[in-house]
Amino acid sequence: MAKKGKLIGIGVGPGDTELLTLKAAKVLESVPVIFSPKSAKEKKSIALSIVTPILEKRKDYKRLMVVEPLFPMIEDQQELEKYWNSAAELIANYLDSGRDVAFITLGDPSIFSTYSYTQKKLANRYEIETIPGITSFTACAAAKNEPLVEKNDILTIVPKIDGRLDNFLEHSDSIVLMKASRNTKELESAIDKKNRPKEVFSVQNCTQENEKIVEGFSTEKPYLTTTIIKFTDD
Repeated sequence: MAKKGKLIGIGVGPGDTELLTLKAAKVLESVPVIFSPKSAKEKKSIALSIVTPILEKRKDYKRLMVVEPLFPMIEDQQELEKYWNSAAELIANYLDSGRDVAFITLGDPSIFSTYSYTQKKLANRYEIETIPGITSFTACAAAKNEPLVEKNDILTIVPKIDGRLDNFLEHSDSIVLMKASRNTKELESAIDKKNRPKEVFSVQNCTQENEKIVEGFSTEKPYLTTTIIKFTDD
């Protein structure tokens, strides 16, 4: 029986190609299949644009297999399962043929990544390696030249607001609002009204040419926007 390929999840970082890890770059220089999901057919993959300068240096670049399946941004769990299952089986076909597959994802593969859904579906069938990447929020803190947390501070990462809002506003020292483009005025008002001294800043398109640091909440809110709230109580 032919040896099966390996699935390699690669975090490509927040946007700057130079922030790829050496290990990630090494894999991308030789892996036969690149798996790069995108949210809509008409949209370009941001993750793929980050690694393209590495791929273009390959002698076999024009023959490189790049697969861009659809991972839509929808809430319907049953529909999402269909896309995840389809992606997992597509990857399995390449792995069964003996080819390694690199699944590229923005930031780090373990932080709200589409990679995790297919990783779990293939975990008991194939060899899997996960290569970490620089997260958006650590890159944002670096862009602002400020630490996220110090000493015994508690950092809370929030992808979406729900009934736990009051708890994390009360007990966190620093809060990262991921996907801040979805922030509502109600959320921003609740944070502004919280009676704790704080600093709020947002970073748009972090590490990219159009990076912008905004004091407070972003009003433009492009997709790649992260907001950080640092409570400054003693």
